[in-house]
Amino acid sequence: MTAIGWRAPQRFHVRWLVATALLLGAAGCPARPPVQRPTPGPSADELRAALTARQETIRSMNARVRATSWIGGERLRASVLMLVTRAGQLRFEAEISLQGTVSILTTDGGRFSLLDLQKNELHRGPACPANVASLIRIPLSPVEVAAILLGDVKLDADADEQKVEVIWDDARGADVLEVSARNGLRTRLFFQEHGKERDLVGVIHEDRGGIRWQTAYDDLRPIAGARLPAVIRFAEGKDSFDQGVEIKFKDVTVNGTPRPEDFTIAVPPGVTVHNDGCGP
Repeated sequence: MTAIGWRAPQRFHVRWLVATALLLGAAGCPARPPVQRPTPGPSADELRAALTARQETIRSMNARVRATSWIGGERLRASVLMLVTRAGQLRFEAEISLQGTVSILTTDGGRFSLLDLQKNELHRGPACPANVASLIRIPLSPVEVAAILLGDVKLDADADEQKVEVIWDDARGADVLEVSARNGLRTRLFFQEHGKERDLVGVIHEDRGGIRWQTAYDDLRPIAGARLPAVIRFAEGKDSFDQGVEIKFKDVTVNGTPRPEDFTIAVPPGVTVHNDGCGP
């Protein structure tokens, strides 16, 4: 088990500006000169192997973060304690100054629970994207949310149904692993070289209608044989990151052994229970 304490970055990291220049272009950022690839590029197999090795190295995380959401034009901010596993087990505890813990969300992979300590209510139901986003506003499946919080992305394992290629993005200075499926889904993973390592600095996930969501991983730092971002940004569709979710890590411990009961909530006495569906 490995731990590290991170301070919130005081200024934008230069490499992140390069890595996200294209995503922020719609916001009016000036165009940057093309970046020429300094050496021959990696193969698709090499990039997929780098992603797999990273996912096998970082299996779980216990963290304290500062989460800010601008989704829907409303700014929400809270300190959150996070317990995350690759299998999609999640536990989020939101804290507010002078009040302590105000809400707890858990998923065991298939079911979710949300305990609202201010309203004295417990919501339970399937762990669908709408319910998972009740606290951390990233409306994806538990496994997808877990992968993003662990600094990468969950790819479909069915390689026979995929077209995989590597291109060079001269605007970002990044190798792009494009994974396209027959159903129209496409995931683009942006890698930048860091010494002998390759950092995953962003992901764009699309369907036939265009971008569904995108992430940026900023200020990567070594921990447990991998490099984890100190800041994660998430946005839906073509929205900028200023309209999405920002997660700044304060303290991180990886590869602990959570207990199954950490991802469920027993009904406290006197609490009103609501059984929620997933909505339309």
